[in-house]
Amino acid sequence: MHKAIDWEKTIRRFELLLRLKSFPVGFKMLASEADLDSIPFLRRVESKSTLCQLISRVRNFDWTVGAALEDFILPTCPSILGLADIPQTHKDGTFRSIVWSATKSDGRKYEAAIPRLPLGRYKAVAMAPQVYNPFEPDILLFYANPAQIMLLINAIQFKDYEVMQFYCVGESSCSDAIVRCYTTGKPSLSIPCYGERRYGHAQDDELVLAIPAEIVLKALNGLEALYRRGVRYPISYSGAEGHLAQTLPAAYTQLDTMLDKVRGRDHRLVVGVTGSIACGKSTISAMLESLGSPLIDFDLIARQVVEPGTPALKQIVDYFGRQVLQPDGHLDRDQLSKIVFGDFEKRKKLESFTHPPIYEVFYQQLDEISAKTPGAIIQVAVPLLIELNLQYLFDQVIVVHLSAEQQVLRLARRDNISKEDAQLKIQSQLPIEQKLDFADHVIRNDGTLEETRRQVEAVWTALENERKKIITRNRK
Repeated sequence: MHKAIDWEKTIRRFELLLRLKSFPVGFKMLASEADLDSIPFLRRVESKSTLCQLISRVRNFDWTVGAALEDFILPTCPSILGLADIPQTHKDGTFRSIVWSATKSDGRKYEAAIPRLPLGRYKAVAMAPQVYNPFEPDILLFYANPAQIMLLINAIQFKDYEVMQFYCVGESSCSDAIVRCYTTGKPSLSIPCYGERRYGHAQDDELVLAIPAEIVLKALNGLEALYRRGVRYPISYSGAEGHLAQTLPAAYTQLDTMLDKVRGRDHRLVVGVTGSIACGKSTISAMLESLGSPLIDFDLIARQVVEPGTPALKQIVDYFGRQVLQPDGHLDRDQLSKIVFGDFEKRKKLESFTHPPIYEVFYQQLDEISAKTPGAIIQVAVPLLIELNLQYLFDQVIVVHLSAEQQVLRLARRDNISKEDAQLKIQSQLPIEQKLDFADHVIRNDGTLEETRRQVEAVWTALENERKKIITRNRK
């Protein structure tokens, strides 16, 4: 059983990120027709319907609907859901040969290819705009245009990548989305068929993707991650005849140069150290320093490059106004944070002013350390390493982890704020559990100082072994 999901919050976020035109449909098969009575605000339609009509009423009329065998006008729809068998005229190919196939032989092949839920397993079906949380769904149906569906697939593939395979039986394509999703436990894409467009009002540009409820949060997390990396809907146009140098991400055009500047040619091992607010990153960095790892602090660099008189500060003031300055001419970081918080475009603009000088100082410090200590294990403390998608720069990434309860207590104590305010600050950042996905090493900082030190020493041993591999590899 998948963990309980805050469906309203989850669906609203999907709607915002994908600019969906219709409600994502929660879809649930029921073992008893009586189970329909327990679903709030559910409607049993008076006239017999097709499955695609019911889906359309959910996603466009804002209805919660339910149906059993007697509510369907044709045997095709309930047979797909396993509520009834198909007539002999379907099995022998006669039905499909009237319109959709040349011969009865082709009709038999067609009918046999349509996936169906096991006959008799279920007695009814319920569908609803899942944003209202009427029930725990089996799957969700997302109707969207090809660009939106493509981003949703990218989001699902973001973590634990696997290639996706989709099918098309033609007419009765609802079976491709719904039944294949049920039977495989994987997302299933379908091109809505003629019937769904004629009777279910699927639009010319729409596709449908069925997603198992168990991986809906995975899909949303992937969308959030892509959004932070600048991949979002609507997709902005660069121009077919334009010069792409200014629009391609740096990783496409400067990756080799950037990696060469960071990793150098002196057998150095560059390690990113990150975590979440108040998790104890400074403590871990101090322990690594004591073991011989020089420290580069991105937070410190970020403050240096916006000191009064720097080009970056001038650019910031020119764009955001003097409201971001303190009376003494220094940057008012709190005021600037309020302006860019939650505004992706403003934040990216700010980064365009600060990141180039930050990287220049970073490269310079790397070279200075390597000149003094060739082959050093250099730690780079970057609080927002994952949020800024910088993990690719580093040979290894260390994530400092702290339990949610401890994090709230330490932050409240450190900043002299209430637990409620501390919780709000923590919730504004990427959840620490998601950062663990990018970690080569995790240091759990919930215990005593000595327990933490033992973990740091174990990580240090692993880093030394990794550096030896780099030395061996570079000598070949």
